[in-house]
Amino acid sequence: MKCSITKEAIIEGLQKAGSIVPSKTGAAYLRTLWLKAEQNSLYVMSTNAEIQFTGCYPTQIQQEGLLGVRGRAFVDLISKLSPGEVSLTLDPSSENLLIEQQRRKYKLPVSNAEWFQKFLEFPDDNAVVWSGDFFQELIEKIEFCISDDPGEAISCLCMKPVGNGRIDVCGLNTHQFAILSFINDDLAQRLSNDGILINKKYIQNIKKWLGSDEIEMSITEKFLFLRTLDGKEMLCVPRSTYTYPDYSVFLARLSGENVKNMTINRKDVIEALGRNLIFNTEVDRGTYMNFKNNEVCLSAQGQDIGSATENIEISYDGDISEIIFPTRNLFDILGHFISQNVEFVMTSADGPCGIRGHDDPEYTIIIMPIVINEETYYSEDND
Repeated sequence: MKCSITKEAIIEGLQKAGSIVPSKTGAAYLRTLWLKAEQNSLYVMSTNAEIQFTGCYPTQIQQEGLLGVRGRAFVDLISKLSPGEVSLTLDPSSENLLIEQQRRKYKLPVSNAEWFQKFLEFPDDNAVVWSGDFFQELIEKIEFCISDDPGEAISCLCMKPVGNGRIDVCGLNTHQFAILSFINDDLAQRLSNDGILINKKYIQNIKKWLGSDEIEMSITEKFLFLRTLDGKEMLCVPRSTYTYPDYSVFLARLSGENVKNMTINRKDVIEALGRNLIFNTEVDRGTYMNFKNNEVCLSAQGQDIGSATENIEISYDGDISEIIFPTRNLFDILGHFISQNVEFVMTSADGPCGIRGHDDPEYTIIIMPIVINEETYYSEDND
């Protein structure tokens, strides 16, 4: 193999490919980044046995060929080179890849081409064009609610059709749930009734790959395929086979007859929660909300730290006098809204609470309050 390519043409793709390659652990094959010079293009391919990345970039080829190099070393080296043309030449006698730029020369050992296993190809059947920018927004609004515990359905992002072209995107852990709904007839037709589940550990790779341009998406029984519209880059991630919980049970609670609604300025409560965090400890990590007339008192205290009390104007129609939320969780949740005012839909002092915003249509987050169990200690006197 012998070819020349500019750093500018390949570096972004190399960084995407390198983010998949294990840096130290794993079989040598998995730490290998594959380079294939063919038809005036340099193909860059990497995998960690689960995710696959393929990129195709214009190059000047003197001799076609295929080789593998240590992924992290190659990516780091090209990243540190100056902009401009880089020459890649396989030296068959030494089995090294010669990398040259101006008066700089480097050698990297190559992997045996017999190790190469053919990568999956993008299935053009039933592909749908979608906004990469919107996909990123969906992930940002849902990902933080997905559980970090592996091996469970709640460790996945769920994308499920619910009828009339409407799709729910959900994330769930043991104490909060996020859902964002949108309409896309083409995508809804390509999803099965159970939708698709993508494990959280793959979401970061999807985020790094996505840009603001439109993409193509194709779904098979085992994989989710994403490809740029020009066909130059493709990412493939496996689908999870878990069964997602029936989240309609959570949402139904917010539509009950006895829910209590509170509307509050989002900026005011975020700033108050930020100050309350100063007074939280490992033991006392909550913010108490006490309702009186058209005000809510937000308070927090920590042993050996002190206490905080702030009052904020609200609109409230309920009879719940006090509710306690985990400060950090509520602070993070409100940061994912853009609405000036948010609505708290409370089912009870210890039941699920939904949060919505007028300027965040079809977006709901449910958080569970903190329940404090008070224990009574006593002694019995002997007669």
